[in-house]
Amino acid sequence: MNFARSLFTVSGLTVLSRVAGFVRDTLTATFLGAGPVADAFFVAQRLPNLFRSLFAEGAFSAAFVPLYTSEKHSHGHDAAQNFAGQALMLLLSVLIPFSALIMMFMPQVMLILAPGFEHSPGKYQFAVDFSTITFPYLALISVTALQTSVLNAHGRFGPGAAAPIAFNLVLIAALFATRFTNFHVGYMLSWAVTVSGVVQMLWLYISCRRAGVSIPLVWPHLGHASKLLFRRIGPGAVGAGAVQINLLVSTILASTLPTGAVSYLFYADRVNQLPLGIVGVAVATTLLPVLSRHVEANKEDKVRHYTSRAIEFCLVLGLPAAIGLVIAAQPIIQTLFEHGAFSHDDTLATSATLAAYSLGIPAFLLVKVFASGFFARGDTVTPVKIAVTAMVVNVVFCLLLIGPFKHTGIAFANSIAVWANALLLFALLKKRRGILGDAKLLHRMPRLIGSAAGMAAVTWALTRFTSGWFEARQLAQEAIGLTIVIGGSALVYGLLVHFTGAFRLHEALVIMKRKPLE
Repeated sequence: MNFARSLFTVSGLTVLSRVAGFVRDTLTATFLGAGPVADAFFVAQRLPNLFRSLFAEGAFSAAFVPLYTSEKHSHGHDAAQNFAGQALMLLLSVLIPFSALIMMFMPQVMLILAPGFEHSPGKYQFAVDFSTITFPYLALISVTALQTSVLNAHGRFGPGAAAPIAFNLVLIAALFATRFTNFHVGYMLSWAVTVSGVVQMLWLYISCRRAGVSIPLVWPHLGHASKLLFRRIGPGAVGAGAVQINLLVSTILASTLPTGAVSYLFYADRVNQLPLGIVGVAVATTLLPVLSRHVEANKEDKVRHYTSRAIEFCLVLGLPAAIGLVIAAQPIIQTLFEHGAFSHDDTLATSATLAAYSLGIPAFLLVKVFASGFFARGDTVTPVKIAVTAMVVNVVFCLLLIGPFKHTGIAFANSIAVWANALLLFALLKKRRGILGDAKLLHRMPRLIGSAAGMAAVTWALTRFTSGWFEARQLAQEAIGLTIVIGGSALVYGLLVHFTGAFRLHEALVIMKRKPLE
């Protein structure tokens, strides 16, 4: 499978996951709205996801894939498999006691994670109970992350990209189950999170078996590769998890605001995650193994080529996504969530938050590209230094903006921080490696920006034209209006990038037909 086809494979499966995620979030909004139970559940969901990003998916992949690739290249398949088994046992030997400790002291942890909940005893107790139930998800998804990393290193990106679909389907089933049982919806969803971790782990186990890849259970000991893994995973935890840490800061501060603020941030972030997931996950998943392979072979021209194509991919999809979500935030949120317990006031609050979050979409995607340039060379320290700087920027602007703008100020601070992260990574990578983009990318950049600007004008006009369709609060009219806004904007953007030469569909089709993943 070649690089372009890998990108589109991961993106396509992520689209399916996000569609299922939207169904899940719409049902969650209908059942829970933006009240105290919703706030408590979203905090409970945030906690294992934070540590997952820090210790498992982000940091682990960034440190593990280059080492696994090097081990396979230098010592063969069996040595690489043994290294994966060592990594699994070392990971579990840390995460299982860590999880048990956090669950034991969850009441105290919640005072740190959501200090504002202490003044609302019911919401605080829900958050403690829900978080205790969901926290085993961390160990389960960490095993899944290892399995995914091994498959990715072998050029098999589909199974890992498909795994989140199972998460969404299990939670959707749990929501429907509450219709036929007397089980509390918050507890049902919390148990569903943990069950989904089991389902994903089993799916990846089967996928590894089918690929002829085994991760042996071996007695853990610190060999040379394992020592390197843990040496790199520490700084990588902060570097790869910078966005999650910023979201944690956002959750802590939002817990001090009136009820609903945590939910507004969650629902807005879920919509914002659509382009981040489709594009960002695809780039991070497929680019790192490719760059690691070419760095190992000392082929800098190939590194520059694939870095340029990844930047192109991010901007072609990221710029219009950011523009569309900023301009059309209110009709999007109203159509998706304004049903059942989710009110129009919730729509207004969430749409403003979404617009603020979406300003950071291009930067977030570029961070994935630039960070891979460091990770592929085994450098997890530099991204962490930059990530720490960005986190400080996030905290400072959160504190400055939370007073006048409440939850919207928190989202805007997050966007400022991710732009700081992207610009600093770019500046340092350029200083060390020279020109990052090839001539083709430099030729297309102004055309991409011009096409995005043209789309912005069309999106604004279509939003104004269809505004009356949303006043009746009729779902069918809202869906038609939103389809016109999104479809019309996408059509115009597609025509603009094609006729300006910013991007042409036939080029994507040609490179997708090439077989080798160089």
